[in-house]
Amino acid sequence: MTELRKLGNSDLKITALGVGAWAMGGGGWAFAWGSQDDSDSISAIRAALNAGVNWIDTAAIYGLGHSEEIVAKALDGLPTKPYVFTKCERRWDENGKIFGSLKEDSIRKECEDSLRRLKLDRIDLYQMHWPEPDADIEEGWTAMARLKEEGKVRWIGISNFNVAQMKRALKIAPITSLQPPYSLLARDAEKEILPFARENGIGVIVYSPMRAGLLTGKMTKERAQNLPQDDWRRRDKDFQEPRLSRNLELVEVLRRIGQRHGRAPGEVALAWTLSNPAVTAAIVGLRRADQVEGTLGALDFRLTPEELSEIEGYRAARAVVAQ
Repeated sequence: MTELRKLGNSDLKITALGVGAWAMGGGGWAFAWGSQDDSDSISAIRAALNAGVNWIDTAAIYGLGHSEEIVAKALDGLPTKPYVFTKCERRWDENGKIFGSLKEDSIRKECEDSLRRLKLDRIDLYQMHWPEPDADIEEGWTAMARLKEEGKVRWIGISNFNVAQMKRALKIAPITSLQPPYSLLARDAEKEILPFARENGIGVIVYSPMRAGLLTGKMTKERAQNLPQDDWRRRDKDFQEPRLSRNLELVEVLRRIGQRHGRAPGEVALAWTLSNPAVTAAIVGLRRADQVEGTLGALDFRLTPEELSEIEGYRAARAVVAQ
């Protein structure tokens, strides 16, 4: 039976992995992953649910509302519905230009719009996407707390906050969850953010645990060089030399470990992320149903202390060489 984990101060019992619906927003907006077939998105969500996953993470900004609409279509008619998590704060104008807003009336409008697109009466976890503008964090978090009191949302969380910002929010209302980036290639959260969350009973749902596909074992130099023009990863340094070659060398270490267990490199990367005691769960971005195999096996796969040391040993040796 798939393990369930309590998320922070909530009554939500979630699987260690959840479906990430960022790429399901499709192309044509500033942070797109390129074009996406909606039927593939729906099939991917349903395949993940069939594999035992019980939550989906999306955001209003993904595809400028489109991702939320696709999530609703995927869940339509299902006898058992997963938890649905979404986010506010990122808005867009009539030209698709993205901006941040933490004003109360803005957050309220976003909540109503998300409820409509998702075809829900209540959002299970409503998250503040970015703490921007910083000066409005208190107003925004107060608005989030009121939405919870009114029953529009069950629980409220944050994303991309630092410790100082979390302390400001905690003075107003409890934080159910934090969503930071965290992977073998993005470990800044280990220094202060993850320890603070653990000490304060804040659940942690990490995003990009496979570093936007880099650690899946399916990324190659050729594929990275031929990403669509509207794929944001083309502009990311981890997908460019000299980092790309070093990152792909790490994938081979993950591949060797995975082969001992019949696991894909992506599953090893996910298991590494979940080995941190502060981490409740991780988001797995999916675009097709066949991607469920090679990722969601990590629902129940854990690395041994020796394997964790093997990964750290490679990283330490590589850091010395790179100096």
